[in-house]
Amino acid sequence: MNQPLSNSVLKKQKVTQWKLARKSFQKHWQLYLLIIPPVLYFIIFKYVPMIGTVIAFKDYNVVQGIMGSSWVGLKHFEAFFRNPVAWDLIQNTLYLSLYQLLVTFPLPIILALTLNEIKDGLFKRSVQMFTYAPYFISTVVIVSMIVLMLSPRLGIINQFIELFGFEPVNFLGNADLFRSVFVWSDAWQQTGYSAIIYLAALAGVDKQQYEAAKVDGASRIQRIMNVDIPGIMPAIVIILVLSVGNLMALGFEKVYLLQNPLNLSTSEILQTYVYKMGIINADFSFSAAVGLFNSFVNLILLVLVNYLAKRISGNGLW
Repeated sequence: MNQPLSNSVLKKQKVTQWKLARKSFQKHWQLYLLIIPPVLYFIIFKYVPMIGTVIAFKDYNVVQGIMGSSWVGLKHFEAFFRNPVAWDLIQNTLYLSLYQLLVTFPLPIILALTLNEIKDGLFKRSVQMFTYAPYFISTVVIVSMIVLMLSPRLGIINQFIELFGFEPVNFLGNADLFRSVFVWSDAWQQTGYSAIIYLAALAGVDKQQYEAAKVDGASRIQRIMNVDIPGIMPAIVIILVLSVGNLMALGFEKVYLLQNPLNLSTSEILQTYVYKMGIINADFSFSAAVGLFNSFVNLILLVLVNYLAKRISGNGLW
């Protein structure tokens, strides 16, 4: 007797949920219409191409196609890990990613907290404009500017160094300096734009908390530590989780454009290696295997950091 009753209850719940969804769509159809383009974008350009990752487990042949190529299992993964350069690539990618995270993650927070303390005026608007502007410069132009400024003979940085009687430095020809050039130029380009999220979060902090802190005699530093930072902590945690989840997903274009034979020992990372093996050498299956391994590591990091963030702060992506 209980089984038919439970089935009827489930059917009623489904009908009720469908009615609520239909009413919601009728009431907010404009909002649903707005999300169609991004949903289609992710389906077409993100999810559908995932079908092609199967070539990492095949000896892909252009003539035979994805389905017609022979299955080889983990052959390409084994070939990558047996390659003497594999661990150097993983190490270079990890070091560069960690360096970038340690520099570029806190800087937007510091900039947002600083700008939040400045009263509205010409100075604040000017700082915002000068810090936001580099984000809209293309990667190719940024690299060209870096190459020109760091040129050993004509670069403005080396001319400034020579003024103090020192020898010019070949920044891009020194493998030990490559990571610093990449990370700090990236910080200059990204910091201002990344601070927008934190400024928006700071705008939502309850003003009464500031007034209460002033009444209690709190200094600016104390108000930042006890009001501002706790107020934007959910945003900080989410950005941190996303950043760690993309730890191994460095921007390929900038690294590749800054590469040269002199700094290759530290500038060769998984992304540039995948490009060279897949596009230049046409070893599609091998490069797909390396790229899939990189994505798998990012997935593990994302799930792990999200779990730790929820356990520690109670905030996370899901």
